[in-house]
Amino acid sequence: MIKGFINSTESFGSVDGPGVRFVVFMQGCKMRCKYCHNPDTWRCDGGREISADELLKTALRYKSYWGEKGGITVSGGEPLLQMDFLVELCKKARERGVNTAIDTAGNPFSRAEPFFSKFKELLEYTELFLLDIKHIDSADHKALTGFGNENILDMARYLSDIGFPVWIRHVLVPGINDDDYSLNRLHKFISTLKNVKRVEVLPYHSLGQMKYDDLGIKYPLEGLPSPSIESLENARRILHIRDYCGFIDGE
Repeated sequence: MIKGFINSTESFGSVDGPGVRFVVFMQGCKMRCKYCHNPDTWRCDGGREISADELLKTALRYKSYWGEKGGITVSGGEPLLQMDFLVELCKKARERGVNTAIDTAGNPFSRAEPFFSKFKELLEYTELFLLDIKHIDSADHKALTGFGNENILDMARYLSDIGFPVWIRHVLVPGINDDDYSLNRLHKFISTLKNVKRVEVLPYHSLGQMKYDDLGIKYPLEGLPSPSIESLENARRILHIRDYCGFIDGE
């Protein structure tokens, strides 16, 4: 029996996919995003060990609240680091008539084996990817997260090529990725994709700083304010948010 390591769950998520979602926060992430609000998920050897059947049993207690659009969203941490467990979970959810979404930054993606075959199998059992593009420039992405973004953008292109539904998410961070040049580059890239159903601009916040304090880690962006309303509106305008099925972030 394959078991996964999870950090926590949320019973009534309303911002992580369509409808009301049961959100699973997986343990483990290799990226070190300067604004990460879940540093407690970084360690791959942390969290709670659980089987897909056990996790589904817990999730299904809330199925009556999901309606037609709701379901399970697997977030993190980085869920693609636990690919075998993720495939099994989504497969068993599909067997029970439950839709799933994967909330990922795409960092583990590779066309090399064995990852790529497992990734393609995962796509057979899940319905939606929520892809967080941290920064469109690879060098700036590395400065922000510790890694470049070439393989992440390659994953976006692959999902576009096969027509797999994606929501693009972009956390707007003042002084880091909120300039017009970067936003226009991001828009240009998104406009080449044929599978984007929604684009969301999420304002940076420092609400996770207390977790850094608890873990004895220095918070990298201490003192940085959230973006202004004007900055958020500018990003929404440049990214043509309204072009994607009439959705506006926050709806």
